[in-house]
Amino acid sequence: MKTDIILSGVGGQGILTIAAGLDTAALSEDLFIKQSEVHGMSQRGGAVQSHVRISDKEIFSDLIPEGQADLILSVEPMELLRYTPFLKKDGWLVTDSESFVNTANYPERNDLFDQIKKHPNHVIVNATEIAKTIGNSKIANMVLLGAASAIIPLSENSLIEAIRKLFQHKSERVIKLNLEAFYEGKNVAEGITDVVANKQIQE
Repeated sequence: MKTDIILSGVGGQGILTIAAGLDTAALSEDLFIKQSEVHGMSQRGGAVQSHVRISDKEIFSDLIPEGQADLILSVEPMELLRYTPFLKKDGWLVTDSESFVNTANYPERNDLFDQIKKHPNHVIVNATEIAKTIGNSKIANMVLLGAASAIIPLSENSLIEAIRKLFQHKSERVIKLNLEAFYEGKNVAEGITDVVANKQIQE
């Protein structure tokens, strides 16, 4: 088993928190993991991306080659499109529908969505709005992790325990908010990503 995941977004959206959650969950299942990350000018609003590689065998590179990513998970739709050359032919795109407009020539939202929908396997989630409904827009990243969870070959229990560990130094309320966000994202994507989960079970 080997799964290559690219995470993307802008500073302050919790991309590296998703990466930490995947790392923690994978290690709890005794899997090998490699991770690399790039911080766009190390500031809120700058581009951030991370390569996360998970395998049951030793991994020798922390960078994913073009055309090899199983999943691109993004907290921002334009940032998602930056990395589509890395996607496998049958790979998945998962993104928030909420734009972070940080440039004067930012594309029209509908144009972005049209580009994303050209890929047969895609999930566009209104993660920011879901997060606001739960109680905090900052947990949109956990909504997206939940939405992508059926595509990721890690057990739900491992991901849930990873979320608990990530926020164990916060209040119980913060932990509950993040868990609720994860489950809401999972529910939203059900019926779209179930085919992947069923295939993984059969394999």
